[in-house]
Amino acid sequence: MFIPLVVGILIIVPPQVYVERFADGDFLGSFWEFYPHFFEPFYPRGNFSWHHLWFLPYLLIMSIVATPLFLKLRQDNNGFSHWLRKVLVQSPYFLYLFAIPLLVVESSLEPIFPVTRALIGDWYALVYYFLFFVSGFSLTTVGRPFWKAVDSIKVFALITGLVSYFILWLLEPIFDNQVFIGLLRTMVTWSIILAIFGYSAKYLNKASRILKYRNEAVYPFYIIHYMITVLMGFWLMNDPMPIFTKFLILTIGTFGGSWLFYEMVKRVSLLRPLFGLKRRETKVEPGGRTNQ
Repeated sequence: MFIPLVVGILIIVPPQVYVERFADGDFLGSFWEFYPHFFEPFYPRGNFSWHHLWFLPYLLIMSIVATPLFLKLRQDNNGFSHWLRKVLVQSPYFLYLFAIPLLVVESSLEPIFPVTRALIGDWYALVYYFLFFVSGFSLTTVGRPFWKAVDSIKVFALITGLVSYFILWLLEPIFDNQVFIGLLRTMVTWSIILAIFGYSAKYLNKASRILKYRNEAVYPFYIIHYMITVLMGFWLMNDPMPIFTKFLILTIGTFGGSWLFYEMVKRVSLLRPLFGLKRRETKVEPGGRTNQ
């Protein structure tokens, strides 16, 4: 995560900031003239930023902090996983226990610490995402009882999430009760997550070349897609063509450009770790020859 973050900040983000400054008339020189100014901290007053890559430092910190806990949970004799297996066998609805700490954070920290994506002082986002991170790992270590539980309540979770979202959409603009609104937000988020897990467990939980391909591609796609969108959007911004035509060009161009980028990166060993891909394993064939 650290290497892709650094590479992204140095290569992927600067063109996005440059286009923004150029479009606003704040800087009218070339990109190469702008690049030294990119390191003037900090965006939005300055230029230095991680933009859409904000989640990488969050995930890096969460991984470091949670590693001792994850090592403990991976032990076969840990009491928490044993208890969780037992309660999920009794009732899959115990999965909603994990929504309680989310509700507490949503109701207490969100009004005080609005999301900034700046890491420092972004306590609501850090704690909220950390709870999801730990919850996901804790549940998946349970194994079969978890997958069986989400499969059995996927319809309930989907309906609950959609109904909660509809009520939230109706009441949030007019109802100023942080606990109740927080409850609705939590039910929407956690229920939809459980539904995704449930339907994925039923229809996608099998070996697939396509799934393997997409799992590897998602990281480079995430890193590059926004830069392509911004550059293409700047190119299309003042063109008189119909808005739907622009939408099609932007959508196809972003996906196609991200795909081509991934196909290029995955074939070059030196580029793979720079954009979140593991190095290819070198296999030794009989006779001492190597094959990648």
